[in-house]
Amino acid sequence: MSKRIFVTGIGIISGIGNNVEETLQSIRDGKTGVGKITHLDTFHKDTIPVSEIKYTNEELIELMGLDNNLPYTRATLMGIVAAAEAVKCAGITDMKGKRTGLISGTTVGGMDKSEQYYHDFLTEGKHIKYIESHDCGDSTERIADYIGVKDFLSTTSTACSSAANSMILGARLIKNNILDRVIAGGTESLTKYHLNGFNTLMILDRELCKPFDENRHGLNLGEGAAFLVLESEDLVKESGKKVFCELTGYGNACEAFHQTASTPEGKGAYLAMKKALDRSGLKPEQIDYINAHGTGTENNDISEGRAIQNLFGENPPRVSSTKSFTGHTTSAAGGIEAVLSVLAIQHNMIYPNMNFKQQMKELSYKPVTELLENVKVDHVLSNSFGFGGNNSALIFSRV
Repeated sequence: MSKRIFVTGIGIISGIGNNVEETLQSIRDGKTGVGKITHLDTFHKDTIPVSEIKYTNEELIELMGLDNNLPYTRATLMGIVAAAEAVKCAGITDMKGKRTGLISGTTVGGMDKSEQYYHDFLTEGKHIKYIESHDCGDSTERIADYIGVKDFLSTTSTACSSAANSMILGARLIKNNILDRVIAGGTESLTKYHLNGFNTLMILDRELCKPFDENRHGLNLGEGAAFLVLESEDLVKESGKKVFCELTGYGNACEAFHQTASTPEGKGAYLAMKKALDRSGLKPEQIDYINAHGTGTENNDISEGRAIQNLFGENPPRVSSTKSFTGHTTSAAGGIEAVLSVLAIQHNMIYPNMNFKQQMKELSYKPVTELLENVKVDHVLSNSFGFGGNNSALIFSRV
């Protein structure tokens, strides 16, 4: 059984960058990806801001050298970009040598093509090939085909904690000697189904979101993908490769309070973070930075804020939400924020919670509002909370 799990590769694509380097530069420049809708065909184009990746589907297909005749969805294409970058970053050239798995989180799956061609499915059938791509698992299979993973595939669908839960499952498979390494994360594209659903819940901000602000009005949706390569202690020792950091803690707790809301006290969030801390063996005061779920909705921010306060006390570690940069990428959020957590450790950096103005009256603290560099960042807690009360927390630590 592997006692330790290391991060050896990272890959990401989102509204603020097509790879790790661009993502980091956008954060340093204070550049948000949230803006006017350009790719999604919706009559909300001029009223609801989102964070889209810059490439069209056709450009992604060309970029990755794919067959344009195959039914690739946008989620699949983004997932291929991020997973391929992570594998390259980890220096993996042969997938056959070690027991390797791919675990991808997605919930909307191939809905973008289903809603585009739905009427055609019922009439001409010209685009019938896209029916098979609707299923969430289809994107995982196509990503696996691209990077050459065959030993183990799984798809996690727990809404906004999907990618984080993919990493938790990957860690458990490595720890129990079922796999040697896992490419884990998630991918999610924007769709009309997606946008209209959140709009119906009345939790979309018509301006730039402002997590943990007293006058917050909701979230900005985003799209993207991110994956981490997790490797066992034995495999890292055998290869002698450089590691980014260690996944020291993880926890999941389902409070089952409401279909789309968390308890006002943040019971599930508290339990997930507490489990992650207990597993890591760290004390609360050893956490240097909390990359919060921080959606900017009235419910999440008070629930998560109170949970942080209950676990860490009146003066918790530095806290911020990076969703003001990337938008809320739903199922991919845990992967995107895990990559950002790894980069925070690598570069001794804490990200600003953009657009914040006024402290919430229910909390004793406020988020970080300026980019902090050259600060001690040895342990980062990353939160991802999904609909249905499915709460997950990850802890990454400097080696």
